[in-house]
Amino acid sequence: MTRRKLTSEEVDLWHKVVEHAERLHPGSHSQPPALPLPKPKPAKPPQPRSENLLEVFELGSRAKTKPARHDLKPAPARALAANPVQMDEKAFRRMKRGKLKPEGKLDLHGMRVDGAHPALTRFILTAQASGKRLVLVVTGKGKDRDEPGPMPVPRGILRHHVPQWLALPPLAQAVLQVTPAHVSHGGEGAYYVYLRRNR
Repeated sequence: MTRRKLTSEEVDLWHKVVEHAERLHPGSHSQPPALPLPKPKPAKPPQPRSENLLEVFELGSRAKTKPARHDLKPAPARALAANPVQMDEKAFRRMKRGKLKPEGKLDLHGMRVDGAHPALTRFILTAQASGKRLVLVVTGKGKDRDEPGPMPVPRGILRHHVPQWLALPPLAQAVLQVTPAHVSHGGEGAYYVYLRRNR
């Protein structure tokens, strides 16, 4: 049980009682005991001045960085550029500049994936069998969706699928090099396909 502090009225009353009381041992206490001092309050830590806070703060210092934009696949042109050159370097440079004329052309505009794959297979194998070396496959650039939705979707389904199909059997053994076409032949919406010699 904690002791209650005396109020100032109770202390004054006690002093009056002590003055009129008879002492048992005179001289031992000539003065009445002093009042107990209240406990000091704990000092608060110094608060930083508002001017210091403004000096440290910089506009945008706590802003979150923008999230990275997600893409399902890299652009087909970037993936094809990473492939090594399999054909003659001089002919490859001329082809990239649009100086070589394609000997055949397949236009896949408006076709669905299930119809485009067999048409591409038929076209490439027929072109190789007839001795053609350079053909052009037009895929189109594809449309941007009006509402992209929660999942990112690559633009131009056929544009992404055609290089994959050309790298798989039975077309892989017929194709020597694939590269995006020159602007005069369709640019990003078409591919040059350089075929192996028919043996």
